[in-house]
Order: sequence, then C-alpha cells, then structure tokens
Amino acid sequence: MPIRVLPPDIAAKIAAGEVIERPASVVKELVENAIDAGASQIGVDIVQGGKRLMRVSDDGVGIAADEVEVAFERHATSKLSSAEELYHIRTLGFRGEALASIAAVSHLTLSTCTRKALAGVTLRLEGGQIVQRSAQARPPGTTVQVENLFYNTPARLRFLSSDPTEAGHIGRLISSYALAYPELRLRLQHNDRQMLRTNGTGSLQDVVLALYGLDVAQEMLPVDAPAREPNGIAVDGLVAAPSVHRSNRNDIVLFVNRRWIQDQTLSFAIREAYRTLLPQGRFPIVILNIRIDPEQVDVNIHPTKREVRFRDPRLAFAAVQRAVRATLQAQYPVPVSLVPGTSTAAWRRDGASRVVSVYTPAQHEMPLSPGVTPQTQHQPASPDATAPTERLPMLRVVGQIAQTYIVAEGPGGMYLIDQHAAHERIRYEALRAQRAALNVPGQELLEPIVLDVTPQQAALLEEHAAELANYAFDIAPFGPSTVLIKRIPASLAGYDLVAALLELLDAAVEGGDGFSWEDQALFTVACHSAVRAGQTLSILEMRDLIRQLEATALPHTCPHGRPTMVHLSATQLEREFGRH
Repeated sequence: MPIRVLPPDIAAKIAAGEVIERPASVVKELVENAIDAGASQIGVDIVQGGKRLMRVSDDGVGIAADEVEVAFERHATSKLSSAEELYHIRTLGFRGEALASIAAVSHLTLSTCTRKALAGVTLRLEGGQIVQRSAQARPPGTTVQVENLFYNTPARLRFLSSDPTEAGHIGRLISSYALAYPELRLRLQHNDRQMLRTNGTGSLQDVVLALYGLDVAQEMLPVDAPAREPNGIAVDGLVAAPSVHRSNRNDIVLFVNRRWIQDQTLSFAIREAYRTLLPQGRFPIVILNIRIDPEQVDVNIHPTKREVRFRDPRLAFAAVQRAVRATLQAQYPVPVSLVPGTSTAAWRRDGASRVVSVYTPAQHEMPLSPGVTPQTQHQPASPDATAPTERLPMLRVVGQIAQTYIVAEGPGGMYLIDQHAAHERIRYEALRAQRAALNVPGQELLEPIVLDVTPQQAALLEEHAAELANYAFDIAPFGPSTVLIKRIPASLAGYDLVAALLELLDAAVEGGDGFSWEDQALFTVACHSAVRAGQTLSILEMRDLIRQLEATALPHTCPHGRPTMVHLSATQLEREFGRH
C-alpha cells in the first residue's frame, strides 16, 4: 500500500481519540478552559452519563466574536505564543487541541460573549464542520454544549460504560477541581438531579465537608507548610488522621500548581509518611497541592496532561513525604514500632528459627478433593465454581488466646483457629446459598441511616441498585450528596454498616481483582458480619463455630484466601520441650 496523507476528517478523528477518551475527557477540557478564562462559577449539566449531552457554562471572559471560528482550528490557543513559553506554563490548557477534537466527534454548540460586547455569538458544528452561525443576546461568559458524543465513531461509542459509571467519572473529575479551586462555585447535575455543588468560599475544609461529609471533614488535618523549602517546592492541603482510611488509593488526590495529576511516586511518598499508622492494605485520604516553579516541572508529556515530569523527582518526593509526616507528628501522635521486621509466621529463640505450619489435609495424609492442592487451596476460589468438600479432623475446644484465636486439640497435635477468618468462611457460604435462592434475609431500620457520599459513589450506588437489592439493601437518594439506607442484610445488624457499604463501593471502582462486583459483595458482607478479632467467645460459642466450619465446603481458608487455622504437630511440640 503506498504512503499517502490522511484526509483531514480521518486525521481529526485520530487526533480526537488521543485527547477524548470518554465523556469525562470532554468535561475536563471544557472545565479547564473555563478556569483559564477566569470564571468564578461553572455549571456542568449531563444527560445519560454525558453520552447524550454535556453542557458546561461559565462566567469567564468569553471569546471575541471575530475569534470564534479560529478557536476550532487545531492548535489554536490564546495561552502560548512561543516555544519558550512551554517552560513557563501556568494555565491548565495550552495545546489548542480540545475544542477541535471534541467538535470532530460530536454535535457541538458554542455560545459566548465578552464582557464589553453588546451581543454574543452562537456557533453550531457537526463532525467538526460549521453548519450555523448567529448573533445572540447573553451575559458574559461561555457555554459549550456537546451532544451525541462519538456519533460518527461507533466503535468508540461501544466501548463506553453504563450511564451511572460515566457519570461517576465526571463526578470524580468535578470533585477534584472543587478541591483544587475551593474559591470556585461548581455545580454538577446529571439527568436533572444535582450531584454536587460547592459554595466557593475559598475554604478547602468546606469543600471536603461537601464531598466527604462531616465525619471525614472533622478528621482532616491541615498541612501547614506554606513557605517554600530551599528547593523551591511548597506543599499544602489536608491529610486525614490515621483513624480514617480507605481500601484503595482513590482518595489520594494530588495537584501540581493546582493541576490534577496521577503520580505513583508521590503516592508512595504519602504511604511512606503513614508507615506504621495504617492497617495493612488500607490507604489514607489526602488532598495535596505541590507548588513549584513551572520551569521545574514538564506538563507536556501526556495527551490528557494527567502525568507530569519533575526535573528532580527526589526533591518532590522528599517534600511531600516530609510535609505529610510532619503534619501527622505534630497533630497526631505517631506510635513507635517496637519490633520492626518481625514475622507472624516465624520467630527466633536462641538463634534457632521456629516455624508454624499452616494446616492442610495433606499434612495428615487425608485425601484432597479433586482439583484442590496445597498450592491452590490458599487462593480465593472462584465463587461460581463448584466447591469441593474438604474435611476437618475432630477437634476439641480448649480455650481462646488474645480473644482472637481458638485453641483446639485434634489428631496429631494442637490447632489454632482464627475466629474471624473461620466465621467469615461460614458466613460466605451461607450468603452464597441465600443469594442463589434469592432469599437473603433483610432487616428494616427503625430510623434510616443518612450516609454522605461522593458524586462517584452516588453514581455507583445507582448503577448497582439491583445487585444491592439482591443482598436485601434498600438505598435511596436523599439530596445531591447523601443517601438513605432503609433496609440492610439481617446479618449486618449490629455491625459497622457504613464501613461495609464503603468497601462495596471501593470494590466497584477497583474492578474486584477479577471477580464480579456481586461476588465482591459476598466477600464484603461475609467479612463485616463475621465475629471480630478481640471478641470474647464462650466455650459453647467456640464449639458451635467449629461445628459450623466443619460443615463448609472449603473450611481451610477464608474467602480472601487466608488460612483459617494453623497446626502444631505433636512432633513439633515434643521437639520444643526437648522430648524428642
């Protein structure tokens, strides 16, 4: 095939694909343009997750009537005039690609008026081509309405997610800009229902209150490092007390000169600052803005501008870690780790290593069920697979250690059963059977629980309403940033319902590590309805728990793959006491 220049319409669609991935990409570019235009209030309206319509309105400086058509030419921008200015970028946009890219794959209407003009201009484009231009009386500012996104690229349209999911991505985007610009009044509305509104007071704490609710806002600690360090970097924002944490890193929100970015190195610096303060696998809520000389950071390395490159990444890493750690030390006492590097599986005495083995049937020469091996039985089993039945030896309960482990005697020695992991396995298999029969018992709440949610969480609750109903949840919207929990699974009564629900939402965001969201709901409800470590059990309760564990199909691991018990053989005990 000979080499030839692509037609302009094909080239425009290819270029649009680099900048516009989904509706949230469109909203991002338009909101950034509004911020650069000096807007003090920005309204965002979307329909069907943005796939049908997106409208962004602002009260910024507007576009001059004689420059409206030029704005839709590729690489047309008012923010750069020379290559040298690329190294001093202080605006969010600068490439001049956004409007052209959006117009190439949508039906777009732009209405704008400058503050000194007597009348504004309305321009209509379809597939990047101007089809109508007219004068319009309107207040100063700009409104861009984008309809039928990807109408002329159906392959891209098919790859979009459900309406609530796409709305959730837009909600996360607007939430991030609300955190970066607390002086802006931002509003987001989806299908005529308000998802988010900020009052533009300039207080970051007020924005956190609007997005996360009072409980979280009260636990946020100000990062008091406004003065620049000798390296020219300053860090400010809010970090959560270690008592508030999440199951994923989505609430680590980072800005560089108020540009929302993703940076794994800086996220690691924050996690290092929280070292020893958070449970394993948990992440803090952190909102930080890194202020740095634009010459020290390159923002022109990624089509969506979500990644940046620091001239000296080590300085940025150190500044972030130092600012967060200093805040935690000053405002929240940091516990001292007395035994760093110790392992829960082995300990050392008189120079000799002592290892406790994890119990498996193979250690007792009991036949494994087909398909189950010592290597596979500690991995989470597929919830849809037919679970093989394993056998436990006859166990006699002796007592409880640390209100966490059940001590039992059985064939060949002593068994230590993790009461939470064991009960989690029991609850998981019971819930799985109930779900299959569509018969999960529920409990109506005498007083509904009011839960503050972020726009993305609200969208996820809407998307997964049917699955939640299968687990006996009844959750209804109650205002733009709250929901009412009216009914819950009976097994969760008396447990931390809010933590369970937030974990379910986290699973929806993360994709469930290969499992469906409904299967993750099984894991979560089972975990939060199981007895906890630190809970005192009577002898009768411990006997009943072991009896129920014996009746499960896979008693040797919890649903997450952790062992439910360890075994110290009679031979090991004799060796420890010098009897062998």
